[in-house]
Amino acid sequence: MKYSKWGILSIAVAALVLIAAPTLAFHDAGVAHCNGCHTMHNSQDGALVDPDAPNGNAWLLTDSSPSDVCLNCHATRLGAVFANDVLDPADQKGAGNFIFLLEDNLNDGHGGGASPIPGDAAGHNLVAPGHGLAADATLATAPGGTFPASSMGCTSCHDPHGTEDFRMLYGAGRVVQNGVATFLNPAPTAEGLALFFGSEGRTNHTAYQGGMSAWCGNCHGDFHNNNTKLIHPTGSTVGGTIATAYGLYNGTAQWGTGDPATSYLPEVAFEDPANATNSTAGPSASSQVSCITCHRAHGSSAPDAGRWDFSVTLLSEDGLESGSYALPDPYANPGVQRSLCNKCHVKDAFDALSAR
Repeated sequence: MKYSKWGILSIAVAALVLIAAPTLAFHDAGVAHCNGCHTMHNSQDGALVDPDAPNGNAWLLTDSSPSDVCLNCHATRLGAVFANDVLDPADQKGAGNFIFLLEDNLNDGHGGGASPIPGDAAGHNLVAPGHGLAADATLATAPGGTFPASSMGCTSCHDPHGTEDFRMLYGAGRVVQNGVATFLNPAPTAEGLALFFGSEGRTNHTAYQGGMSAWCGNCHGDFHNNNTKLIHPTGSTVGGTIATAYGLYNGTAQWGTGDPATSYLPEVAFEDPANATNSTAGPSASSQVSCITCHRAHGSSAPDAGRWDFSVTLLSEDGLESGSYALPDPYANPGVQRSLCNKCHVKDAFDALSAR
């Protein structure tokens, strides 16, 4: 076969275009191949795609539940949101890890060994029977709202077919799971890290920019904003006093020695439009406290999906009573560092004097 010089040039240009085209992730740009999650006939090469569901399911999925399909790819890789061992979780990332839902006790408060708090309290209880996860046995609906625990799954928050929003979260006006819920508030603005990275750190973390508390309120209602109930505010500006305290806080043993320009702590995140994944500065007076300031969206080795255990006096007590995974102390002050509530409220100032 012969080509003119123009034909050869056209082929070369086409090849360059293909090389230069970005490689799309599986869920990007409207999702790639459908059979990554769906099966037309529940069979492939003479075998059932999902042996646990011989009659298939209503969504033509390759596994018994939507969350099991998600976890087939994302459990131990591609974000590693489930891990293999409750005592050896994957590298910590912004939203946390669902593996802690399998814990038998999360209670590290005084006498916690004799008063277990089961893994149901670790975070959002996905219904993923193929991975040993079931609906929350304690709470029938979302605290502060009406979303049913029996319907909780990855696709309660994320659209597997893609959205233009952060982490493919549902935005305002979206009706999810056949009418189980309608989202009234828009998706938050944030910048996330790539799926292929190690642990989060002070210079490598999710950048929360705004709207997270209102978005959580799609299911949890106005959970924290009714101050007549004397509830900790969220979705509110931190103000100058808190911003200053956060910036100067450098742990119990070195209280007041922090540098506001490098004081950011992923364990006590905040929202600000200027946040980037490599931001190191603490909050300004106009930054906002948010649900994600104290909680991990997926789960944590602490009750109530806490970024730290709210029931311990010293962070070094985490994991002792319960035998659960001990959340790391970001200040590396074993036997000294108190609750990270102090990052904003600094009630351990006098403890700092005795710790030096």
